[in-house]
Amino acid sequence: MTTQTLTPSLERPSLPRRWQAGWGSVLLLITSALTSIGAMVLVSLVLTAVLLISAGGLGLLLLVPLVWLCGVVGHAERHRVVALSGRRVDPPARRVQPLWRRLLFDQHAWRSTAYLVLHAMWGAVTGWLMLIGLSQTLLVLGAPLLGGRLPDGGYSLFGWLRIEGTTQIATAWTIALVALLVMPLLAHLVTSVDVMLARWLLGRDERKVVEHLSARVDTLSESRREAVDSVEAERRRIERDLHDGPQQRMVSIAMTLGMAKEAIHRDPDAAAQLVDEAHRSAKEAIVEMRHVARGIVPPILADRGLEAALPALAARAAVPVSVEVRDVGRLDPTTEAIAYFVVSEALTNVAKHSGAQHAEVVVTADGEQLTATVTDDGVGGADPARGTGLTGLRQRVTAVDGTLDVTSPEGGPTALTATLPLRTGRSLR
Repeated sequence: MTTQTLTPSLERPSLPRRWQAGWGSVLLLITSALTSIGAMVLVSLVLTAVLLISAGGLGLLLLVPLVWLCGVVGHAERHRVVALSGRRVDPPARRVQPLWRRLLFDQHAWRSTAYLVLHAMWGAVTGWLMLIGLSQTLLVLGAPLLGGRLPDGGYSLFGWLRIEGTTQIATAWTIALVALLVMPLLAHLVTSVDVMLARWLLGRDERKVVEHLSARVDTLSESRREAVDSVEAERRRIERDLHDGPQQRMVSIAMTLGMAKEAIHRDPDAAAQLVDEAHRSAKEAIVEMRHVARGIVPPILADRGLEAALPALAARAAVPVSVEVRDVGRLDPTTEAIAYFVVSEALTNVAKHSGAQHAEVVVTADGEQLTATVTDDGVGGADPARGTGLTGLRQRVTAVDGTLDVTSPEGGPTALTATLPLRTGRSLR
């Protein structure tokens, strides 16, 4: 089996392709000459509203819609820069905020206002220079077609542009052709400033993106380490419990059956008692094995999913538990297993620590994530920082990029909510 590694090409576009793409930059500068006028008007209105704030509430009433309008114009400007320059400007991250906060403190709207202030100056200068330069170049090249012919063989365009003599005609045409060839490349360089301003003020805040990604890497590294520690701790627990419980019980059963075998002919009644004792020990060993297996995927979960496994788990709980699994269906094995472990450990904590009379389990899925919530009417006061139960749950959940929230005020009630991605890319089986 052969594999290929695909790497993006790092070659720069050829000069003809850059020249062809540069006409988009020319159009960007020409349209900037027009949009800069609108930016000047809008910025002037914003400055007027700011000055009117000192006169009373009228300025604030004007400032809020004007800044919002700047945000809308900034959104359109970003699309214009992307469409005409062909370069990428990532959209800003949108935050879910109340309407009043979005109107007054929307970072994107205020950054767009700052962009329009700069665009009103930079766009006016570069845009009008490009518009004048392109129009003059086209007039010179079009003079033979659009202008009148002079007696000496020259041309006159609209009576004011005169190109007289063969030397002037050759010089003017040479300069115009060179300008027409160089103009797209020059426009591409000039619009780099427009793209830089758009990325800085209209696009995503790269500094915050880097900070977010760095924090994300740290979180995932920590959760991975905790997951490895959790797996190792679980292995040691199973090893210890098997050694201290079922293994010792099996040794005792073997010795009891050996004694019964020796006494079966000599003292049948004593042998029968020994067999009964071994039978009781075997049933106790089964119970101990079930306790040891806590934390291992149960067969009902593997076969029938959460909709069958959680009611079966609730039926064995020490307190009455109501279960509601809302059309979850079958999920990927990792999500099902971790959701089951979360509910199992939460119900164990309810029985041990809460003093609750009733608990409720609700599991829902919205297409992207699974949410499992366990609530009880106990005394509250659960703290993930104390003990290993909730800490272990948090390690399991964060290992697959999930979240675990615990709300447990003194006096109750306690609510534990785990949110898990529906596709984790891992499997526990």
